[in-house]
Amino acid sequence: MKTSDVILSARKKVRWRILPYLFIIYFVAFLDRSSITYASLGGMDKSLGLTATTYGFIAGIFFIGYFIFGIPGNMILEKVGARRWIGLILILWGLVTLVTAFVQSSFELAILRFLLGVFEAALFPGITLIVTYWVRSADRAAAVALFMIAPPLANSFGAPLATWVITQVHMFLNLDGWRWLFIVVGIPAVLLGFFTFWYLADKPDKAKWLDGDEKKALMDELYLDQKLTSQDNIVGAPMKEAVKNGRVWKMTFINVFYVVGLYGLTFWLPQMIKALSSNFSTMTTGWLTAVPYLLGAIALVLNSHHSDATHERIWHTACGAFVGGIGFMGAALSHNPWISMVFLCFAAIGIYAWSGPYWAITTMMDPRIAAIGLGIVNALGNLGGFVGPYVVGWLKDFTGSQVAAMFFLSGSLILAGLIVLTLRHSDDPVIKVEQEEI
Repeated sequence: MKTSDVILSARKKVRWRILPYLFIIYFVAFLDRSSITYASLGGMDKSLGLTATTYGFIAGIFFIGYFIFGIPGNMILEKVGARRWIGLILILWGLVTLVTAFVQSSFELAILRFLLGVFEAALFPGITLIVTYWVRSADRAAAVALFMIAPPLANSFGAPLATWVITQVHMFLNLDGWRWLFIVVGIPAVLLGFFTFWYLADKPDKAKWLDGDEKKALMDELYLDQKLTSQDNIVGAPMKEAVKNGRVWKMTFINVFYVVGLYGLTFWLPQMIKALSSNFSTMTTGWLTAVPYLLGAIALVLNSHHSDATHERIWHTACGAFVGGIGFMGAALSHNPWISMVFLCFAAIGIYAWSGPYWAITTMMDPRIAAIGLGIVNALGNLGGFVGPYVVGWLKDFTGSQVAAMFFLSGSLILAGLIVLTLRHSDDPVIKVEQEEI
């Protein structure tokens, strides 16, 4: 078999074996992570005496734990391997979600949300690191898109499911519907964790489902790709060099402002939609919430594939942020609930269209600092996940409406897009690799 045929066969196996599984893991993670927003809609706030500000704080405290343990978690993953570490944290965060069903106070809920962030901290940077182990840089936008559609699809699928559980399973075995929601979404994570120990391979050389020729061809291709991304000026310890790397910090600040908008949407969209009209029931809100997320998933895939096809990342990333910002701004300015709904759809489309090209740029860093560098970008960037939900809740309590909060989220996304445009043309990873190969 020709070498080209061998590498194509290896890539195909990776595409169907590794990437769909990463999608499933991330899908389950977002079911657990975002279930609190539907619990809030279904009576949790009333049961535990939460104000909008308190709810926003508790939803966002997830990211404090995420911040503290993001970098150490990714360093552990690189040392012990993806299979064992991801399997373990799946089990742990699934157990935390199950216990959340039985909280009796806002303090207990806050502690468990913090722990959920601790155990999920290494997941996303770990997944992006795994992608660098299996996929060459030129194909990463599409590869990232295959698992990054998990968040919008989890919310699209989860919104009607969650509202159904809240309304139809309410008081079964004397438990509120919102408590059953945490049980329903926690069990799959625990089961998937045990399955991961058997299914996932850390790197190509350990994959039993690749034959010898496929392993060699894939490893040779990835070695050449990593060699082109290595920087000759990195000579010290990975931690020290990652912290000194200007590219790492620029991508981190971009991520902060983007994540403010992302999780402002994630933890508040059902409440935003329900506030549009007094005629929207809980089930109606659930079905309407699914629509922006479904459109966001489609936009993510299309924008990522177009980015790979055109070999351009920067504008594909920035335009996503601008569309998201305009969407929130339009929803804030409109007084018609259905027009506001259309603009919220644009907000979701822009937010999720961003993901593939942005992470294709970000993962294009020297492999010697990748684990720590991606940990910094993700951990510090996700502090925006605390700021966004908390400020939205505070503004809602302070002003009595969602309008100011939507302007805040709009401004953060537009600022993220403007910073992306400051990236140099040479920061586009596909162009850089092509130039090196020439």
